[in-house]
Amino acid sequence: MTYNPFQNFYWKLAHGRNLELGSRGVLMAIINVTPDSFSDGGRFTDTLAAVARGKRCLEEGALILDVGGESTRPDAAPVSAEEEQSRILPVIAALARDTDALISVDTYRAETARLAVEAGAHIVNDVHGLQREPDIARVAAQTGAGLCVMHTGRDRQKLADVVDDQFDFLTRSLQIAAEAGIEHQRIVLDPGFGFAKDTDENLELMARFAELHRFELPFLVGTSRKRFLGAVTGREPADRDAATAATTALLRMAGAAIFRVHDVANSRDALMMADAMLGAKKS
Repeated sequence: MTYNPFQNFYWKLAHGRNLELGSRGVLMAIINVTPDSFSDGGRFTDTLAAVARGKRCLEEGALILDVGGESTRPDAAPVSAEEEQSRILPVIAALARDTDALISVDTYRAETARLAVEAGAHIVNDVHGLQREPDIARVAAQTGAGLCVMHTGRDRQKLADVVDDQFDFLTRSLQIAAEAGIEHQRIVLDPGFGFAKDTDENLELMARFAELHRFELPFLVGTSRKRFLGAVTGREPADRDAATAATTALLRMAGAAIFRVHDVANSRDALMMADAMLGAKKS
């Protein structure tokens, strides 16, 4: 039987929470508590501003708030674990106290992940796919956190074919997760749009997205304001929300489950239209 990405999948998360995926698309809002993120760096470095941003995103339709304290743009200056934690932990604690949101921590560090879940986070989102600090898998297993495992092409030799490279990298990531004892129902995957992928590679990955369903796991996608959207449209990062919404609709129709975005409102409308189209196809 062929895997159906629109079937119900109950994503098991920390603190006894879960999230139904498959039957409708889900929005994850980006909460960058950083001075140097490529699109909105410096806007939400204050805890109060970041929390207010999170609450606004919930009002606009986000179900997940993804809080990060270190920019992942290619030329970003690295920060220490202590600095990362000082940025994000107060924000996570405040959001956990003041809202019923599902909270994700965007980190590759095992200790940051552990402290974030203690502060109230439900999900660990690792842009290095468990392969920079494999101990993060043990933390996820021990805390019961939901886990987002992302593909990256950085600091490694990629295979020539974009889909083959997804399977090469993510299969290793899933082995690390299995060795740590992480349940299948706690994992979603992310193809890592923009992470050491040029415009042609990103577009090919979008066009061939359905091939990734051979993993038989839900996919989170993060195209929001990425450079390849600018290459196609000629627009600067702050003006790429319409292009982001277009990719939200296209990738939802191709079976993606979660959409990590800066601008929740426009992607919400795009996602509603895509889900309406999918509903019409079933009837």
